[in-house]
Amino acid sequence: MTAQNLGHWFIRGRWLFQGLDLDLRPDRVYAVTGPSGSGKSTLLSLLAGWEPPRAGMISRRDVSAVRWVFQNPVGVAGRSAIDHVALGFVARGWTRRAAETSAYELLEQFGLENVAASAFSALSGGEAQRLMLARGLASGPGLFLVDEPTAQLDRPTAAVVNSRLSALAERGVIVVIATHDLDTRAQCTDVIDLGTL
Repeated sequence: MTAQNLGHWFIRGRWLFQGLDLDLRPDRVYAVTGPSGSGKSTLLSLLAGWEPPRAGMISRRDVSAVRWVFQNPVGVAGRSAIDHVALGFVARGWTRRAAETSAYELLEQFGLENVAASAFSALSGGEAQRLMLARGLASGPGLFLVDEPTAQLDRPTAAVVNSRLSALAERGVIVVIATHDLDTRAQCTDVIDLGTL
């Protein structure tokens, strides 16, 4: 996936960023950094194809599905944690039994096995955030966009999440993370610093 001379603004003449060239590869994990208002979430939106850039071009060649995990978790209140994750596998054609087995394995990776049967509404903010990450992975994305994944987490839990996101590069997924967290940034292989554009 590439971007050439990328730029965007919401108020004409006031660029959030411009002249951005990217070559995003599946074996890398990219941290998007910069001060508040520099366009981190906007860049994720452009990469997702939700809106066109004001300048430049984006090529999503060889990217299958795009998934975005937002900073504020959104789920179905009465649905269990494992159902949220299993649905991603079922949507890809898996049997319900295979989907639940793999969903439970993902929940374990994010330290959520003890709340697998719990309703989304019963989860803490940190648990809900980790659940959204697991759900996003279950859908088999080629491009995985994550907005401030550790903002609601304590340090030990954030370390688990950072480790799991870093491991995604080994699965052939392009991972792009908007973050203020220095520990998250340190776990990434590359940094896109919008504060310098």
